Amino acid sequence: MDGTRTVLDIKEYSDSEVQKNRVLTLEEWQEKWVTGKTIFHQEQGHQLLKKHLDAFLKGESGLKVFFPLCGKAVEMKWFADRGHSVVGVEISELGIREFFTEQNLSYSEEPIIEIPGAKVFKSSSGNISLYCCNIFDLPSQSRRGRLLPPALKLGGMDSSSYPHRHISMDSEEEWTTNIGKFDRIWDRGALVAVNPGDRKRYVDIMLSLTRKGFHYLLAVLSYDPTKHAGPPFFVSDAEVKRLFDSVCNIRCLEKVDALEERHKSWGIDYLVETLYLFTEK
Repeated sequence: MDGTRTVLDIKEYSDSEVQKNRVLTLEEWQEKWVTGKTIFHQEQGHQLLKKHLDAFLKGESGLKVFFPLCGKAVEMKWFADRGHSVVGVEISELGIREFFTEQNLSYSEEPIIEIPGAKVFKSSSGNISLYCCNIFDLPSQSRRGRLLPPALKLGGMDSSSYPHRHISMDSEEEWTTNIGKFDRIWDRGALVAVNPGDRKRYVDIMLSLTRKGFHYLLAVLSYDPTKHAGPPFFVSDAEVKRLFDSVCNIRCLEKVDALEERHKSWGIDYLVETLYLFTEK
């Protein structure tokens, strides 16, 4: 990017459908961790989050903060050290273990019986819980306000055939993997990593996890998607409005030039990061 052009001069690519059929499998994401191809990780934390932290936290204490697709984000330790409760979801067990090791935190782990192969890792202090599973395998709120396993919620399996536990559609019992609802959501590297065809489903899950008075901070990236297939995927202003406007007040906090030398290997000549703050309508 030449020195005279600012992010305000860049006209956003207008066709948000270019990457709509792009799919990355969970196995491909896990392989990125195994091979160390995790350039998305920010060792010093996210600078825009630091800058707008007061707008995000509003001086409140004891908040419950959710990190979707958390990786080993150092910000989880930041919030825990400030007395908040942190919950994350990440598909890579390696990424979760690296987080606890690199932050010098002792932890325990236990299986999540209802999701085969899934685990939850908890810091010894009790204020960080990281779920190792597909975010779409988490339970979701039924219309009647009770938690149901995804298979029951989405159909295709009746309660008698569910392999780990018999749960009636009329059961008042909460599923044990209920991660609860959150005061704050920090979504950096999550929406931009979700396959474009799954965005609406992902956002529905995120918004179902919010408490009254929530603040949801989202960082997305804009570039020419005809030159780079993603991930991270291109998310336009119009797409953000389409996904969130019916439920949230949308405030754009800042747009910054995020292009670094390493990004030029993607074939792009501009990369704009936009930070949004969503609040309850």
